[in-house]
Amino acid sequence: MKKDIILAGVGGQGILSIATIIGEAAIADNLYIKQAEVHGMSQRGGDVQSNLRLASSPIASDLIPKGGADIIISLEPMEALRYLPYLKQDGWIVTNSVPFINIDNYPDTEALYARLNALPQVVMLNVEQLAKEAGAPLQAANMVLLGAAIPMLGIEAEKIKAGVERIFSRKGADVVAKNLAALQAGIDNSIK
Repeated sequence: MKKDIILAGVGGQGILSIATIIGEAAIADNLYIKQAEVHGMSQRGGDVQSNLRLASSPIASDLIPKGGADIIISLEPMEALRYLPYLKQDGWIVTNSVPFINIDNYPDTEALYARLNALPQVVMLNVEQLAKEAGAPLQAANMVLLGAAIPMLGIEAEKIKAGVERIFSRKGADVVAKNLAALQAGIDNSIK
């Protein structure tokens, strides 16, 4: 098993929480893991990106080469397209459909959606709306996105759920339950 994942978004959206949960699940699955992060601008609404590499054998490098990513998981649609050169031809994009418009020259959203929808393997969801419908706060939208990506990860959903429980347990049972509900909303709205 080998999965190279690029996680992308804007500071404060929870990209690093997704990376931590996938990492927890990978370790529970006895996989090797390497991770590299770029989050220097995260406190200013800048882009946040993480290379996450999982494999059943040792991994030599932290970084994913261009054309090497199996999945791009993005909480911001423009950020998904920013890392498109890293995606394999048969790779998946799992992205939030709601833009985080924090720059004056943000691309036209219809053009953005057209470009994403033209790609062969895309799951695009309004994760904030799905989190709300699941009774979870907006902060759990990242868990909706993670749930939607589970079919592409090669890790059992139960191991991801256990990772969510471990990561959020210090915040109490209510926070765990809401994050699990958001995760399930993503699972329910992913590919079948």
